Amino acid sequence: MSTLFEAFLQEARRLIDRSLPEYVSNLETEHRLKEAMLYSLEAGGKRVRPVLLMAVLDAYNKPMTDGLEVASALEMVHTYSLIHDDLPAMDDDDLRRGQPTNHKVFGEATAILAGDALLTQSFALIAHAEHIRPDVKVELISSFSKAAGAAGMVGGQLADMLAEGKHVTVDQLKSIHERKTGELLAYAVRAGALIAGASEAETFKLAQYGKEIGLLFQIKDDILDVEGDALAIGKPIGSDVLNDKSTYPGLLGMDGAKAMLETHFKRAMAPLEELGLQGTLLEDLANYIVSRNH
Repeated sequence: MSTLFEAFLQEARRLIDRSLPEYVSNLETEHRLKEAMLYSLEAGGKRVRPVLLMAVLDAYNKPMTDGLEVASALEMVHTYSLIHDDLPAMDDDDLRRGQPTNHKVFGEATAILAGDALLTQSFALIAHAEHIRPDVKVELISSFSKAAGAAGMVGGQLADMLAEGKHVTVDQLKSIHERKTGELLAYAVRAGALIAGASEAETFKLAQYGKEIGLLFQIKDDILDVEGDALAIGKPIGSDVLNDKSTYPGLLGMDGAKAMLETHFKRAMAPLEELGLQGTLLEDLANYIVSRNH
């Protein structure tokens, strides 16, 4: 990891980690609900989606703070999805990021409501974002609802659940993950492009990069679930096998999964080369995703 990228990563995460509690603490609602929301928001994490958005802004010489509200909204939606994924009716996990899952601390009902509150508050954040024109806000909210909803993450999560215990092809698994994981990651790139004022053609190319980043992230996650360090990941490894989920290593073998990771890394680099953005933080971020250990 380059010194420049490491400094960027630390600063982006610092901004997000500082802003998220402020956005929740100022809400007029029950203390227990805010406590549950903050518990999961402040549990840490890689903050990949906000960082991805801010890397696009950096590539266009825009300050990270221009996208802070949208980046924070992305992290709120990601956190809500984790709270709900961990519930007994879903993946039934006891640990997340090295600490008890939300429902283990606050109970299932409060955990569900905390997730609901994070989801709805995310749209309010974008609506009230500074430095963004009203017409761009409308496009950001419209794209966000698609990426996070039935056509994107939520639908992909159900498709993933329906595929448990069944034989699926690599193409089917790719389709599931493009929706479940990839859509929000691709949205982060598209949102950054919209905020930065990129052209329609540039935004299209960046979205291609974002789509490949989404697949890179999921393939790497599947690899880490087999050979990762449970302490570094923050939850037990092997949970995909226990839940009888289809994974890239399961379908292709570990060597095949790693070869697929390399293929999609090259595909992610192609749009950056066409846009003259190779050597930027966007390339550093792709390298970070494929080389991470958690």
